Amino acid sequence: MFFNSHLQAVLRFSLSLVALLTAGLVAAQPSLAQEQATEGGIGDWVAATMCAADNRAVDLEQALSFSFTGSDGNNPRHLDATQAGLTTGDLSKLELAWAVAFPETSSLRAAPVIVGSTIFYSATDAGRVFALDTNSGCAKWVYDANTRLRSSMAYGVIDGLATLVFGDLRGMIHSINAENGKAIWVESGQASNNQAMITGTPVIHEESIIVPLSGSGVVAAGNPSFECCENHGAVTALNVRTGEKLWEYHTMPAAEYTGMVSSTGVRQRGPSGAPIWTTPTVDAERGQVYVTTGENTSHPTTNTSDSIIALNLETGEANWVFQALEHDMWNFSCSAGGPNCIILDNTNSVDYDFGGPAILVKSDDRELLIAGQKSGDLWALDPDTGALVWNQRVGEGTALGGNHWGIATDSERAFMTINDPGTMSENIRPGIYTYFVGTGEPSWSYEVQPDCGDERSERIRRCESLYGFSATPLSVDGAVITGGLDGRLFIFNSDTGEELFQFDTVKDFETVNGVEGYGGSIDSHSIAAGSGMVFVGSGYGSFRQVAGNVLLAFKPAE
Repeated sequence: MFFNSHLQAVLRFSLSLVALLTAGLVAAQPSLAQEQATEGGIGDWVAATMCAADNRAVDLEQALSFSFTGSDGNNPRHLDATQAGLTTGDLSKLELAWAVAFPETSSLRAAPVIVGSTIFYSATDAGRVFALDTNSGCAKWVYDANTRLRSSMAYGVIDGLATLVFGDLRGMIHSINAENGKAIWVESGQASNNQAMITGTPVIHEESIIVPLSGSGVVAAGNPSFECCENHGAVTALNVRTGEKLWEYHTMPAAEYTGMVSSTGVRQRGPSGAPIWTTPTVDAERGQVYVTTGENTSHPTTNTSDSIIALNLETGEANWVFQALEHDMWNFSCSAGGPNCIILDNTNSVDYDFGGPAILVKSDDRELLIAGQKSGDLWALDPDTGALVWNQRVGEGTALGGNHWGIATDSERAFMTINDPGTMSENIRPGIYTYFVGTGEPSWSYEVQPDCGDERSERIRRCESLYGFSATPLSVDGAVITGGLDGRLFIFNSDTGEELFQFDTVKDFETVNGVEGYGGSIDSHSIAAGSGMVFVGSGYGSFRQVAGNVLLAFKPAE
Protein backbone atom coordinates (compact mmCIF):
# COMPACT_ATOMS: atom_id res chain seq x y z
CA MET A 1 0.00 0.00 0.00
CA PHE A 2 3.02 2.27 0.07
CA PHE A 3 5.46 3.55 -2.53
CA ASN A 4 9.22 3.44 -2.05
CA SER A 5 9.90 7.17 -2.44
CA HIS A 6 7.33 8.00 0.22
CA LEU A 7 9.29 6.56 3.14
CA GLN A 8 9.57 9.59 5.40
CA ALA A 9 5.99 10.79 4.93
CA VAL A 10 4.58 7.34 5.46
CA LEU A 11 6.73 6.81 8.55
CA ARG A 12 5.16 9.84 10.26
CA PHE A 13 1.71 8.46 9.47
CA SER A 14 2.82 4.97 10.51
CA LEU A 15 3.97 5.97 13.97
CA SER A 16 0.63 7.56 14.80
CA LEU A 17 -1.22 4.59 13.35
CA VAL A 18 0.78 2.06 15.33
CA ALA A 19 0.07 4.02 18.50
CA LEU A 20 -3.65 3.82 17.85
CA LEU A 21 -3.65 0.17 16.90
CA THR A 22 -1.62 -0.90 19.92
CA ALA A 23 -3.35 1.25 22.53
CA GLY A 24 -6.34 -0.90 23.34
CA LEU A 25 -7.89 -1.24 19.90
CA VAL A 26 -10.99 -3.04 21.12
CA ALA A 27 -10.93 -1.95 24.71
CA ALA A 28 -13.44 0.49 26.06
CA GLN A 29 -16.09 2.08 23.91
CA PRO A 30 -15.05 5.68 23.13
CA SER A 31 -16.63 8.46 25.11
CA LEU A 32 -18.89 10.34 22.72
CA ALA A 33 -19.57 14.06 22.64
CA GLN A 34 -23.34 13.99 22.33
CA GLU A 35 -24.00 17.64 22.92
CA GLN A 36 -25.76 19.50 20.15
CA ALA A 37 -23.33 21.99 18.63
CA THR A 38 -24.22 25.55 19.59
CA GLU A 39 -22.31 28.80 19.50
CA GLY A 40 -19.37 28.33 21.86
CA GLY A 41 -20.42 24.72 22.53
CA ILE A 42 -17.76 22.43 21.04
CA GLY A 43 -15.21 24.70 19.46
CA ASP A 44 -15.23 28.05 17.74
CA TRP A 45 -14.77 26.66 14.24
CA VAL A 46 -17.61 24.18 14.71
CA ALA A 47 -19.84 26.96 16.02
CA ALA A 48 -18.96 29.06 12.97
CA THR A 49 -20.04 26.18 10.73
CA MET A 50 -23.51 25.85 12.30
CA CYS A 51 -26.69 26.98 10.56
CA ALA A 52 -28.87 29.55 12.27
CA ALA A 53 -30.74 28.02 15.21
CA ASP A 54 -34.05 28.09 13.33
CA ASN A 55 -32.58 26.40 10.25
CA ARG A 56 -31.26 23.10 11.58
CA ALA A 57 -34.08 20.72 10.72
CA VAL A 58 -33.13 17.65 8.65
CA ASP A 59 -35.89 16.65 6.21
CA LEU A 60 -35.64 12.89 5.80
CA GLU A 61 -38.88 12.64 3.83
CA GLN A 62 -36.87 13.66 0.78
CA ALA A 63 -35.36 10.99 -1.45
CA LEU A 64 -31.96 9.39 -0.91
CA SER A 65 -29.86 10.82 -3.71
CA PHE A 66 -26.40 9.34 -3.07
CA SER A 67 -24.64 6.74 -0.94
CA PHE A 68 -21.46 4.78 -1.62
CA THR A 69 -23.34 1.49 -1.76
CA GLY A 70 -26.69 1.22 -3.55
CA SER A 71 -29.85 0.08 -1.82
CA ASP A 72 -29.37 -3.36 -3.42
CA GLY A 73 -25.90 -3.75 -1.89
CA ASN A 74 -24.02 -3.14 -5.15
CA ASN A 75 -21.26 -0.56 -5.69
CA PRO A 76 -21.45 0.59 -9.34
CA ARG A 77 -20.65 4.25 -8.62
CA HIS A 78 -23.32 5.23 -11.16
CA LEU A 79 -26.29 7.59 -10.81
CA ASP A 80 -28.92 8.17 -13.45
CA ALA A 81 -30.14 11.72 -14.08
CA THR A 82 -33.13 11.33 -11.77
CA GLN A 83 -31.05 10.03 -8.86
CA ALA A 84 -28.42 12.73 -9.24
CA GLY A 85 -30.72 15.58 -10.18
CA LEU A 86 -28.17 16.27 -12.92
CA THR A 87 -28.02 15.67 -16.67
CA THR A 88 -24.94 15.34 -18.83
CA GLY A 89 -25.58 18.88 -20.06
CA ASP A 90 -25.67 20.19 -16.49
CA LEU A 91 -22.24 18.72 -15.80
CA SER A 92 -20.65 20.79 -18.57
CA LYS A 93 -21.63 24.10 -16.94
CA LEU A 94 -20.83 23.66 -13.26
CA GLU A 95 -19.76 26.54 -11.07
CA LEU A 96 -18.58 26.65 -7.47
CA ALA A 97 -21.50 27.20 -5.09
CA TRP A 98 -19.69 27.11 -1.73
CA ALA A 99 -16.71 25.74 0.15
CA VAL A 100 -16.40 24.64 3.77
CA ALA A 101 -13.03 23.98 5.41
CA PHE A 102 -11.91 21.84 8.34
CA PRO A 103 -8.94 22.90 10.52
CA GLU A 104 -6.09 20.54 11.44
CA THR A 105 -7.01 18.50 8.39
CA SER A 106 -4.75 17.36 5.57
CA SER A 107 -6.90 14.71 3.89
CA LEU A 108 -10.55 14.35 2.89
CA ARG A 109 -11.18 10.76 1.92
CA ALA A 110 -14.76 9.67 2.61
CA ALA A 111 -17.87 9.53 0.44
CA PRO A 112 -20.97 11.23 1.90
CA VAL A 113 -24.64 10.33 2.06
CA ILE A 114 -26.99 12.83 0.40
CA VAL A 115 -30.69 12.98 1.25
CA GLY A 116 -32.63 15.87 -0.24
CA SER A 117 -31.19 19.14 1.04
CA THR A 118 -28.75 17.48 3.48
CA ILE A 119 -25.29 16.07 2.81
CA PHE A 120 -23.99 13.90 5.65
CA TYR A 121 -20.22 14.30 5.50
CA SER A 122 -17.42 12.66 7.45
CA ALA A 123 -14.44 14.94 8.08
CA THR A 124 -12.16 12.03 8.82
CA ASP A 125 -9.13 13.84 10.27
CA ALA A 126 -11.41 15.98 12.44
CA GLY A 127 -13.21 12.88 13.74
CA ARG A 128 -16.63 14.44 13.19
CA VAL A 129 -19.68 13.84 11.02
CA PHE A 130 -21.57 16.89 9.77
CA ALA A 131 -25.12 17.21 8.47
CA LEU A 132 -24.55 20.07 6.02
CA ASP A 133 -27.17 22.08 4.17
CA THR A 134 -26.61 21.46 0.45
CA ASN A 135 -27.68 24.99 -0.45
CA SER A 136 -25.39 26.90 1.90
CA GLY A 137 -22.83 24.52 3.45
CA CYS A 138 -23.80 25.32 7.03
CA ALA A 139 -24.18 22.48 9.56
CA LYS A 140 -27.50 21.31 10.98
CA TRP A 141 -25.85 19.01 13.51
CA VAL A 142 -22.40 17.64 14.33
CA TYR A 143 -21.46 14.22 15.72
CA ASP A 144 -18.11 13.90 17.49
CA ALA A 145 -16.72 10.34 17.26
CA ASN A 146 -13.85 11.20 19.60
CA THR A 147 -11.37 9.44 17.29
CA ARG A 148 -10.13 9.61 13.72
CA LEU A 149 -12.43 8.25 11.05
CA ARG A 150 -11.61 6.52 7.77
CA SER A 151 -14.67 4.93 6.23
CA SER A 152 -17.48 6.37 4.15
CA MET A 153 -21.02 6.11 5.49
CA ALA A 154 -23.89 3.71 4.90
CA TYR A 155 -27.54 4.78 5.15
CA GLY A 156 -30.67 2.81 5.92
CA VAL A 157 -34.11 3.16 7.47
CA ILE A 158 -34.28 0.73 10.40
CA ASP A 159 -37.63 0.31 12.15
CA GLY A 160 -38.67 3.66 10.73
CA LEU A 161 -35.50 5.43 11.95
CA ALA A 162 -33.15 6.92 9.35
CA THR A 163 -29.70 5.66 10.36
CA LEU A 164 -26.09 6.40 9.39
CA VAL A 165 -23.43 3.73 9.94
CA PHE A 166 -19.65 4.12 9.65
CA GLY A 167 -16.39 2.76 11.08
CA ASP A 168 -13.38 4.34 12.76
CA LEU A 169 -9.64 3.77 12.93
CA ARG A 170 -9.98 1.58 16.04
CA GLY A 171 -12.38 -0.87 14.43
CA MET A 172 -15.52 0.48 16.12
CA ILE A 173 -18.84 0.77 14.30
CA HIS A 174 -21.01 3.84 14.97
CA SER A 175 -24.76 3.82 14.35
CA ILE A 176 -26.29 7.29 14.62
CA ASN A 177 -29.66 8.93 14.13
CA ALA A 178 -29.61 10.83 10.82
CA GLU A 179 -32.20 13.31 12.04
CA ASN A 180 -30.26 14.69 15.01
CA GLY A 181 -26.77 13.10 14.99
CA LYS A 182 -27.20 11.30 18.30
CA ALA A 183 -25.63 7.88 18.80
CA ILE A 184 -27.90 4.84 18.67
CA TRP A 185 -25.08 2.43 19.53
CA VAL A 186 -21.30 2.11 19.19
CA GLU A 187 -19.86 -1.42 19.17
CA SER A 188 -16.69 -3.19 18.10
CA GLY A 189 -16.67 -4.50 14.55
CA GLN A 190 -13.52 -6.53 15.20
CA ALA A 191 -13.19 -10.22 14.47
CA SER A 192 -11.95 -12.33 17.37
CA ASN A 193 -8.21 -12.52 18.18
CA ASN A 194 -7.32 -9.98 15.51
CA GLN A 195 -6.63 -6.25 15.27
CA ALA A 196 -7.74 -4.16 12.33
CA MET A 197 -9.01 -0.78 11.28
CA ILE A 198 -12.04 -0.02 9.11
CA THR A 199 -11.34 1.73 5.82
CA GLY A 200 -14.06 0.31 3.56
CA THR A 201 -17.69 1.27 4.01
CA PRO A 202 -19.88 -1.00 6.16
CA VAL A 203 -22.88 -2.25 4.19
CA ILE A 204 -26.40 -2.44 5.59
CA HIS A 205 -28.34 -5.45 4.34
CA GLU A 206 -31.68 -6.37 5.88
CA GLU A 207 -30.97 -7.41 9.49
CA SER A 208 -27.18 -7.10 9.37
CA ILE A 209 -24.27 -4.75 8.81
CA ILE A 210 -21.37 -6.27 6.85
CA VAL A 211 -18.06 -4.86 8.14
CA PRO A 212 -14.76 -5.06 6.18
CA LEU A 213 -11.62 -5.18 8.33
CA SER A 214 -8.15 -4.15 7.24
CA GLY A 215 -5.58 -5.88 9.42
CA SER A 216 -2.06 -6.87 8.40
CA GLY A 217 0.89 -5.52 10.40
CA VAL A 218 2.08 -3.82 7.21
CA VAL A 219 3.07 -0.66 9.11
CA ALA A 220 4.51 -2.23 12.26
CA ALA A 221 6.78 -4.39 10.08
CA GLY A 222 8.86 -1.28 9.38
CA ASN A 223 10.24 -1.61 12.92
CA PRO A 224 13.28 -3.96 12.66
CA SER A 225 12.58 -5.38 16.13
CA PHE A 226 8.93 -6.21 15.38
CA GLU A 227 8.16 -9.91 15.09
CA CYS A 228 6.39 -9.67 11.73
CA CYS A 229 3.45 -10.23 11.40
CA GLU A 230 0.25 -11.36 13.10
CA ASN A 231 -2.95 -9.61 11.94
CA HIS A 232 -5.04 -10.21 8.85
CA GLY A 233 -8.15 -9.19 6.93
CA ALA A 234 -11.58 -10.24 8.14
CA VAL A 235 -15.31 -9.62 7.75
CA THR A 236 -17.90 -9.46 10.49
CA ALA A 237 -21.67 -9.25 10.34
CA LEU A 238 -23.37 -7.27 13.10
CA ASN A 239 -27.01 -7.05 14.13
CA VAL A 240 -28.31 -3.84 12.58
CA ARG A 241 -30.26 -2.87 15.73
CA THR A 242 -27.76 -3.68 18.47
CA GLY A 243 -24.30 -4.19 16.95
CA GLU A 244 -24.19 -7.76 18.28
CA LYS A 245 -21.88 -9.97 16.21
CA LEU A 246 -23.67 -12.53 14.03
CA TRP A 247 -20.74 -14.17 12.23
CA GLU A 248 -17.14 -13.57 11.23
CA TYR A 249 -14.82 -14.60 8.40
CA HIS A 250 -11.01 -14.59 8.49
CA THR A 251 -8.87 -14.46 5.35
CA MET A 252 -6.45 -16.93 6.97
CA PRO A 253 -5.71 -18.79 10.22
CA ALA A 254 -4.16 -17.02 13.18
CA ALA A 255 -0.44 -16.32 12.84
CA GLU A 256 2.15 -18.50 14.56
CA TYR A 257 5.93 -18.43 14.78
CA THR A 258 7.12 -19.96 11.52
CA GLY A 259 10.72 -20.84 12.37
CA MET A 260 11.96 -18.10 10.04
CA VAL A 261 14.30 -15.47 11.48
CA SER A 262 15.11 -12.06 10.01
CA SER A 263 18.64 -10.97 9.14
CA THR A 264 18.81 -9.25 12.54
CA GLY A 265 17.71 -12.36 14.42
CA VAL A 266 14.07 -11.43 15.00
CA ARG A 267 11.60 -14.32 14.93
CA GLN A 268 8.93 -14.18 12.23
CA ARG A 269 5.22 -14.91 12.41
CA GLY A 270 2.63 -15.78 9.79
CA PRO A 271 0.49 -16.04 7.86
CA SER A 272 -0.66 -12.42 7.92
CA GLY A 273 -2.16 -9.78 5.66
CA ALA A 274 -4.81 -10.07 2.94
CA PRO A 275 -6.46 -6.98 4.47
CA ILE A 276 -9.92 -5.96 3.31
CA TRP A 277 -9.76 -2.18 3.02
CA THR A 278 -12.51 -2.10 0.43
CA THR A 279 -16.31 -2.05 0.56
CA PRO A 280 -18.22 -5.36 0.40
CA THR A 281 -20.78 -5.98 -2.34
CA VAL A 282 -23.99 -7.82 -1.47
CA ASP A 283 -25.59 -10.19 -4.00
CA ALA A 284 -28.91 -11.09 -2.41
CA GLU A 285 -30.04 -13.21 -5.36
CA ARG A 286 -27.09 -15.58 -4.96
CA GLY A 287 -26.92 -15.21 -1.19
CA GLN A 288 -23.32 -13.98 -1.44
CA VAL A 289 -21.19 -11.07 -0.31
CA TYR A 290 -18.07 -10.27 -2.35
CA VAL A 291 -14.91 -8.84 -0.78
CA THR A 292 -11.53 -7.95 -2.28
CA THR A 293 -8.17 -8.23 -0.52
CA GLY A 294 -4.60 -6.94 -0.41
CA GLU A 295 -1.18 -8.52 -0.16
CA ASN A 296 0.28 -10.89 2.43
CA THR A 297 2.60 -9.16 4.90
CA SER A 298 4.68 -12.17 5.96
CA HIS A 299 5.31 -15.78 5.01
CA PRO A 300 3.77 -18.20 4.39
CA THR A 301 1.68 -16.58 1.67
CA THR A 302 -1.95 -17.63 1.31
CA ASN A 303 -4.39 -18.15 -1.55
CA THR A 304 -6.55 -15.30 -0.21
CA SER A 305 -4.17 -12.38 -0.85
CA ASP A 306 -4.77 -10.08 -3.88
CA SER A 307 -8.07 -11.89 -4.32
CA ILE A 308 -11.81 -11.59 -4.91
CA ILE A 309 -13.72 -13.78 -2.45
CA ALA A 310 -17.40 -14.79 -2.38
CA LEU A 311 -18.82 -15.44 1.10
CA ASN A 312 -22.11 -17.00 2.14
CA LEU A 313 -24.29 -14.09 3.17
CA GLU A 314 -25.87 -15.99 6.06
CA THR A 315 -22.80 -17.73 7.53
CA GLY A 316 -19.68 -15.96 6.28
CA GLU A 317 -18.21 -19.17 4.89
CA ALA A 318 -16.19 -18.84 1.67
CA ASN A 319 -17.94 -20.11 -1.47
CA TRP A 320 -15.06 -19.43 -3.86
CA VAL A 321 -11.76 -17.54 -4.11
CA PHE A 322 -10.24 -15.96 -7.23
CA GLN A 323 -6.59 -15.05 -6.69
CA ALA A 324 -5.24 -12.53 -9.19
CA LEU A 325 -1.59 -12.75 -8.05
CA GLU A 326 0.12 -15.43 -5.98
CA HIS A 327 2.90 -14.92 -3.42
CA ASP A 328 2.62 -11.13 -3.17
CA MET A 329 4.38 -10.63 0.19
CA TRP A 330 4.99 -6.96 1.04
CA ASN A 331 5.26 -4.86 4.15
CA PHE A 332 6.65 -1.47 5.10
CA SER A 333 10.10 -2.93 5.64
CA CYS A 334 10.25 -3.58 1.89
CA SER A 335 10.26 0.18 1.21
CA ALA A 336 13.72 0.49 2.72
CA GLY A 337 15.14 -3.02 2.31
CA GLY A 338 14.53 -3.73 5.99
CA PRO A 339 15.00 -7.07 7.73
CA ASN A 340 11.27 -7.92 7.90
CA CYS A 341 11.08 -7.96 4.11
CA ILE A 342 12.12 -11.56 3.43
CA ILE A 343 12.15 -12.34 -0.29
CA LEU A 344 11.97 -16.01 -1.29
CA ASP A 345 12.41 -17.47 -4.77
CA ASN A 346 8.67 -17.23 -5.50
CA THR A 347 8.02 -13.89 -3.74
CA ASN A 348 6.56 -11.12 -5.92
CA SER A 349 6.67 -8.30 -3.31
CA VAL A 350 4.84 -5.76 -5.50
CA ASP A 351 1.88 -4.79 -3.24
CA TYR A 352 -0.81 -5.24 -5.90
CA ASP A 353 -3.90 -5.00 -3.71
CA PHE A 354 -7.46 -4.74 -4.83
CA GLY A 355 -8.23 -1.22 -3.61
CA GLY A 356 -11.89 -1.03 -4.63
CA PRO A 357 -14.98 -3.22 -4.43
CA ALA A 358 -16.06 -5.80 -6.96
CA ILE A 359 -19.11 -4.59 -8.91
CA LEU A 360 -22.00 -6.67 -10.23
CA VAL A 361 -22.78 -5.63 -13.81
CA LYS A 362 -25.55 -6.91 -16.07
CA SER A 363 -24.49 -7.45 -19.67
CA ASP A 364 -26.99 -8.88 -22.13
CA ASP A 365 -28.22 -12.17 -20.63
CA ARG A 366 -25.56 -12.57 -17.95
CA GLU A 367 -24.06 -10.89 -14.91
CA LEU A 368 -20.38 -10.25 -14.39
CA LEU A 369 -18.34 -9.32 -11.34
CA ILE A 370 -15.79 -6.62 -12.27
CA ALA A 371 -12.95 -5.17 -10.20
CA GLY A 372 -9.78 -3.13 -10.73
CA GLN A 373 -6.39 -3.89 -9.17
CA LYS A 374 -3.28 -1.84 -8.33
CA SER A 375 -1.44 -3.87 -10.96
CA GLY A 376 -3.43 -1.98 -13.59
CA ASP A 377 -5.57 -5.06 -14.25
CA LEU A 378 -9.31 -5.05 -14.78
CA TRP A 379 -10.90 -8.42 -14.06
CA ALA A 380 -14.34 -9.78 -15.03
CA LEU A 381 -15.51 -12.96 -13.29
CA ASP A 382 -18.50 -15.28 -13.28
CA PRO A 383 -20.19 -14.48 -9.93
CA ASP A 384 -21.48 -18.05 -9.59
CA THR A 385 -18.09 -19.73 -9.74
CA GLY A 386 -15.37 -17.06 -9.69
CA ALA A 387 -14.16 -18.23 -13.11
CA LEU A 388 -12.34 -15.66 -15.23
CA VAL A 389 -14.37 -14.27 -18.15
CA TRP A 390 -12.03 -11.53 -19.40
CA ASN A 391 -9.05 -9.44 -18.29
CA GLN A 392 -7.43 -6.20 -19.45
CA ARG A 393 -4.32 -4.43 -18.20
CA VAL A 394 -2.97 -0.88 -18.47
CA GLY A 395 0.69 -0.16 -17.72
CA GLU A 396 2.75 -2.01 -15.13
CA GLY A 397 1.02 -0.99 -11.90
CA THR A 398 2.57 0.45 -8.76
CA ALA A 399 2.10 0.25 -5.01
CA LEU A 400 -0.13 3.34 -5.21
CA GLY A 401 -1.90 2.18 -8.39
CA GLY A 402 -2.52 1.18 -11.20
CA ASN A 403 -6.13 1.29 -10.25
CA HIS A 404 -5.91 2.44 -6.66
CA TRP A 405 -9.39 2.97 -5.17
CA GLY A 406 -11.75 1.22 -7.57
CA ILE A 407 -13.77 1.68 -10.74
CA ALA A 408 -17.21 2.86 -11.86
CA THR A 409 -19.61 1.25 -14.31
CA ASP A 410 -22.75 2.11 -16.22
CA SER A 411 -24.87 -0.24 -18.32
CA GLU A 412 -22.27 -0.35 -21.11
CA ARG A 413 -18.79 0.54 -19.90
CA ALA A 414 -16.40 0.08 -17.01
CA PHE A 415 -14.38 3.20 -16.17
CA MET A 416 -10.92 2.41 -14.76
CA THR A 417 -8.71 5.21 -13.45
CA ILE A 418 -4.93 4.73 -13.49
CA ASN A 419 -2.56 6.52 -11.14
CA ASP A 420 1.02 5.27 -11.82
CA PRO A 421 2.69 8.03 -9.80
CA GLY A 422 6.30 9.07 -9.98
CA THR A 423 7.76 6.04 -11.74
CA MET A 424 10.48 6.20 -14.37
CA SER A 425 9.10 3.38 -16.49
CA GLU A 426 8.12 4.12 -20.07
CA ASN A 427 5.00 2.02 -19.50
CA ILE A 428 3.25 4.37 -17.05
CA ARG A 429 -0.22 5.27 -18.29
CA PRO A 430 -1.95 7.69 -15.87
CA GLY A 431 -5.47 8.57 -17.00
CA ILE A 432 -8.86 6.92 -17.46
CA TYR A 433 -9.51 3.82 -19.57
CA THR A 434 -12.90 2.44 -20.54
CA TYR A 435 -14.03 -1.04 -21.58
CA PHE A 436 -17.28 -2.55 -22.77
CA VAL A 437 -18.46 -4.66 -19.85
CA GLY A 438 -19.81 -7.55 -21.91
CA THR A 439 -16.66 -8.30 -23.87
CA GLY A 440 -13.82 -6.40 -22.20
CA GLU A 441 -13.03 -4.68 -25.50
CA PRO A 442 -11.51 -1.21 -25.12
CA SER A 443 -13.68 1.85 -25.73
CA TRP A 444 -12.13 5.32 -25.34
CA SER A 445 -9.29 6.45 -23.10
CA TYR A 446 -7.75 9.71 -21.88
CA GLU A 447 -4.07 9.74 -20.94
CA VAL A 448 -3.61 12.70 -18.60
CA GLN A 449 -0.56 14.96 -18.84
CA PRO A 450 0.99 17.14 -16.13
CA ASP A 451 0.02 20.81 -15.95
CA CYS A 452 2.71 22.78 -14.14
CA GLY A 453 2.13 26.23 -15.58
CA ASP A 454 1.41 29.47 -13.73
CA GLU A 455 1.85 28.88 -9.98
CA ARG A 456 0.89 25.21 -10.01
CA SER A 457 4.48 23.98 -9.87
CA GLU A 458 4.92 25.95 -6.64
CA ARG A 459 1.74 24.63 -5.03
CA ILE A 460 2.15 21.01 -6.14
CA ARG A 461 5.26 19.17 -5.03
CA ARG A 462 6.62 16.86 -7.72
CA CYS A 463 4.19 18.44 -10.19
CA GLU A 464 5.80 16.69 -13.17
CA SER A 465 5.01 13.24 -11.75
CA LEU A 466 2.05 13.81 -9.41
CA TYR A 467 -0.92 14.00 -11.77
CA GLY A 468 -2.48 10.53 -12.16
CA PHE A 469 -6.10 9.61 -11.45
CA SER A 470 -6.22 7.77 -8.12
CA ALA A 471 -9.68 8.62 -6.71
CA THR A 472 -12.65 6.37 -7.44
CA PRO A 473 -14.50 7.80 -10.46
CA LEU A 474 -18.25 8.49 -10.48
CA SER A 475 -20.60 7.91 -13.43
CA VAL A 476 -23.54 10.35 -13.66
CA ASP A 477 -26.09 10.11 -16.47
CA GLY A 478 -23.92 10.13 -19.62
CA ALA A 479 -20.77 11.48 -18.01
CA VAL A 480 -17.94 10.26 -15.79
CA ILE A 481 -16.29 12.41 -13.11
CA THR A 482 -12.72 11.89 -11.97
CA GLY A 483 -9.91 13.84 -10.33
CA GLY A 484 -6.14 13.96 -10.24
CA LEU A 485 -3.51 13.94 -7.55
CA ASP A 486 -2.63 17.39 -8.88
CA GLY A 487 -6.07 18.65 -7.78
CA ARG A 488 -7.70 18.95 -11.19
CA LEU A 489 -11.34 17.84 -11.47
CA PHE A 490 -12.32 16.35 -14.84
CA ILE A 491 -15.68 15.40 -16.38
CA PHE A 492 -15.85 13.38 -19.62
CA ASN A 493 -18.66 12.26 -21.90
CA SER A 494 -19.15 8.56 -21.12
CA ASP A 495 -19.71 7.55 -24.77
CA THR A 496 -17.04 9.58 -26.54
CA GLY A 497 -14.46 10.68 -23.96
CA GLU A 498 -14.99 14.33 -24.85
CA GLU A 499 -13.87 16.59 -22.01
CA LEU A 500 -16.92 18.45 -20.69
CA PHE A 501 -15.50 20.26 -17.68
CA GLN A 502 -12.25 20.91 -15.84
CA PHE A 503 -11.62 22.79 -12.58
CA ASP A 504 -8.40 23.39 -10.67
CA THR A 505 -8.96 22.83 -6.92
CA VAL A 506 -5.35 23.51 -5.84
CA LYS A 507 -5.97 27.06 -4.72
CA ASP A 508 -7.17 29.04 -1.71
CA PHE A 509 -10.91 29.28 -1.11
CA GLU A 510 -13.15 31.66 0.76
CA THR A 511 -15.21 29.39 2.99
CA VAL A 512 -18.69 29.70 4.45
CA ASN A 513 -17.42 28.95 7.96
CA GLY A 514 -14.46 31.35 7.90
CA VAL A 515 -11.83 28.61 8.25
CA GLU A 516 -8.80 29.07 6.00
CA GLY A 517 -9.46 26.78 3.06
CA TYR A 518 -7.07 25.37 0.49
CA GLY A 519 -7.31 22.54 -2.01
CA GLY A 520 -4.93 19.70 -2.79
CA SER A 521 -4.86 16.21 -4.25
CA ILE A 522 -8.17 14.53 -5.11
CA ASP A 523 -7.98 10.93 -3.92
CA SER A 524 -9.80 8.02 -2.30
CA HIS A 525 -13.64 8.31 -2.32
CA SER A 526 -13.83 12.10 -2.41
CA ILE A 527 -16.11 12.57 -5.47
CA ALA A 528 -19.90 12.49 -5.00
CA ALA A 529 -23.06 13.87 -6.60
CA GLY A 530 -26.70 14.21 -5.69
CA SER A 531 -29.60 16.62 -5.22
CA GLY A 532 -28.52 18.54 -8.31
CA MET A 533 -24.94 19.14 -7.15
CA VAL A 534 -21.40 17.70 -7.36
CA PHE A 535 -19.28 17.52 -4.20
CA VAL A 536 -15.50 17.10 -4.08
CA GLY A 537 -13.19 16.78 -1.10
CA SER A 538 -9.91 18.42 -2.13
CA GLY A 539 -6.82 17.42 -0.16
CA TYR A 540 -4.92 14.20 0.48
CA GLY A 541 -1.69 14.75 2.35
CA SER A 542 -0.51 11.14 2.71
CA PHE A 543 2.34 9.68 0.62
CA ARG A 544 3.87 13.11 -0.11
CA GLN A 545 0.76 14.19 -1.97
CA VAL A 546 -0.83 17.62 -1.70
CA ALA A 547 -2.63 18.38 1.56
CA GLY A 548 -5.95 20.20 1.52
CA ASN A 549 -8.95 20.77 3.76
CA VAL A 550 -11.95 21.89 1.68
CA LEU A 551 -15.24 20.32 0.71
CA LEU A 552 -16.29 21.99 -2.54
CA ALA A 553 -19.90 22.12 -3.78
CA PHE A 554 -20.70 22.72 -7.44
CA LYS A 555 -24.04 23.35 -9.15
CA PRO A 556 -24.99 24.11 -12.78
CA ALA A 557 -24.93 27.75 -13.78
CA GLU A 558 -28.42 29.11 -14.35
